[in-house]
Amino acid sequence: MTRAFVSCTLAALCFASSATTVSAQRRVAPVVPSPASVLGWEPGADRKLPTWKQVTDYFAAVDKASPRVSVRTLGKTTLGRPFIVAFISDSATLANLPRYQKIQQQLMDPRQRTAATRASLIAQGKNVILITSSIHSTEVGGFLTPFVITDRLARADSPEAKSILGNTIIMLVPSQNPDGVDIVGDWYRSTLDTPAEGTNPPALYHFYTGHDNNRDWYAFTQKETRYTVDSLYTPWTPQIVNDVHQQGANAGRIFIPPYMDPLEPNIDPVLTASTNALGMAMAWRMTADGKTGIATNASYDQWSPARQYSLNHRGARILTETASARLATAVNIPFELLGTGRGYDAKIASWNFPSVWPGGRWGIGDIVAYQVSASWALLVQAARDRGAWLESYATLGERALAADHPWTTTDVPAMYVIPKQQRDPAALQRLLWTLQHGQVVVHESQPAGSYLVPTAQPFGSYAKALLERQAYPNLQEYPGGPPKRPYDVTAHTLPLLFGVDVQAVKTPTMQLGAVVKPVAEPAYDVPGLSGTSRKRIAIYQSYSASMDEGWTRWVFDANRIPFTTVHDRDIRAGGLRAKFDAILLPDQSPVQLRRGLGQPYPDSLRGGIGEAGAAALKAFVSEGGTLLAFNEASEYAIETMGLPVKNVLDGVKNTDFYAPGSMFAVDVDRAHPLAATFTAPVPAVWFEDSPTFEITDAAKASAVLRYQNAGDPLLSGWLLGGARLNGRAAMVDAAVGNGHVVLYGFRPQYRAQSNATWPLIWSAILR
Repeated sequence: MTRAFVSCTLAALCFASSATTVSAQRRVAPVVPSPASVLGWEPGADRKLPTWKQVTDYFAAVDKASPRVSVRTLGKTTLGRPFIVAFISDSATLANLPRYQKIQQQLMDPRQRTAATRASLIAQGKNVILITSSIHSTEVGGFLTPFVITDRLARADSPEAKSILGNTIIMLVPSQNPDGVDIVGDWYRSTLDTPAEGTNPPALYHFYTGHDNNRDWYAFTQKETRYTVDSLYTPWTPQIVNDVHQQGANAGRIFIPPYMDPLEPNIDPVLTASTNALGMAMAWRMTADGKTGIATNASYDQWSPARQYSLNHRGARILTETASARLATAVNIPFELLGTGRGYDAKIASWNFPSVWPGGRWGIGDIVAYQVSASWALLVQAARDRGAWLESYATLGERALAADHPWTTTDVPAMYVIPKQQRDPAALQRLLWTLQHGQVVVHESQPAGSYLVPTAQPFGSYAKALLERQAYPNLQEYPGGPPKRPYDVTAHTLPLLFGVDVQAVKTPTMQLGAVVKPVAEPAYDVPGLSGTSRKRIAIYQSYSASMDEGWTRWVFDANRIPFTTVHDRDIRAGGLRAKFDAILLPDQSPVQLRRGLGQPYPDSLRGGIGEAGAAALKAFVSEGGTLLAFNEASEYAIETMGLPVKNVLDGVKNTDFYAPGSMFAVDVDRAHPLAATFTAPVPAVWFEDSPTFEITDAAKASAVLRYQNAGDPLLSGWLLGGARLNGRAAMVDAAVGNGHVVLYGFRPQYRAQSNATWPLIWSAILR
């Protein structure tokens, strides 16, 4: 029978019928189709991008023709497309996947094996490799590289290919964002031979998250994240993950680990070392094969589990970032115009950039060639050293349970205690669900009344990373110089983000009880808003697409709160008070809000809110409406509405103040109506390049949240110059005519993670 697209959301279902879904013997061996026979062109051809249907058609055809490829559908994406994975190995291995999955689990957890069986399991096991591609859909080489890798392995006409098939099990995800394949591809095809050719689409390329879909690897909000975690990571816990990305065009041609400092302190150094060794082996081979412009120990760090899920779950993570073109349209970059990446100069050879790229034409074919070269180098090394990888993998399991905690240099509590009585039961449920979803075991306490998370468990280090407060190192570009910018944010403390009381305990006073059964994801409810709301709410959506806007929609949808999306033309048309009670401006710079898109986009998408829109918003508030402005959008609201408020951080140098994604303590005016439902046990806000307010007329504006009068407000992450916040406002309620403008000097719905500050949105709308 045909094996294509066997639907499964749990691994057990994927493999229960393996005897019938994987056929090692066929009476007639079909001809393996080439990518060009399905696409009509070779992967990497200039100005050609596939549709998602072409991607799935190709993998269905290869699945049918080759005993080395088995394709499964894990579910439907956010917009309803099939999310697929291709298992690739030799036919005998594919016919016995449940056996190899069990071996993998026994190697991962030493409690499932004995000392006597350890060597035998290593001898029998396979090196399991997860390849994830094109999570960011403007990184279009990732749509095409999987075609080439799959074709080469399905044909297996070289000793290297046969070694890979015999020693590894590859789980290849052709795209982590199938919806984006079509969002970007459709836009690209529609703009060919126009001035807009090669531009990004005027909408998020993931319906809710855009580029942030690879920041979801501990919150698990998106369907696509869950498919990969639930059906691939959790049942298999791969030894290696190859995460295929693209970066800017004007420096190196590809980045390969080692990563830059800092290291997340809970990642086992064995994994850091194995990632470094594998990355350098890949760079060595690619350089020997004639590839130039390869950067290591550059640009990207090894900090947040939002991106480093595999390093927190026993897998070496190889992030590759290949230089981009203008989507599938080539660019020409003269050597003298090459710039610098973090940690190297693209015009100068150095130890971590030994072979300089000479400049010139760079197109989609070059991108695919570099991505295939890097992936192939990884697979060859993983196959050749299969035994060493499995030996290291088994050791990692033993280190995770060791009493001396060799996986970290920081103090390790015996357990974390989570009282069952919390002011926000939904936030507590989300915390438990999130931990369990990341393979963390949670226990009942004895005596009853709490949940316990011991650190002595296979993924206790991951639990610690999420439950403790982060202390990001104070790194400078040079002594006395500006701060060394982290790749992403510096804090990820779930108790602060969710608003849940959690205590670290060095010496336990309670005993571990029964393991908590899997909890359901919470069903959120906001009285007066969820379901059929009496409030008419609009969320502004710019054509200069804002990820914060997408996250805002996700939070409203998760809470079942009806809203209307409005664009520039809707704002400019005026008459807003007759239609809406509240309008939300998600985080976006004042310039983007005012001006929006410009050349070379079509006239229908250009212009932003403009002067007419600003006047309409001011009339809306004066007539009794409520305008909510998140983070940088607050500065736009201050200017547009003429509010008696100023941003005290405007123009401050980063050597005097710096906070690139951290959690800060705030004092709450409990008498203010907008703070009535704010229940977090530790009042905290998410601060990321945010404004901070000084009120210049107390008769017209009041502070809902304020930073402490003295001392450092940092709770988790990194902060320089914290005294500049002392006594200043973090959230302001300003009266304008008959209405209000609410300024949030933070992101109250940050990446859909900050449950603690969601009530500050609802109270402003409901007033």
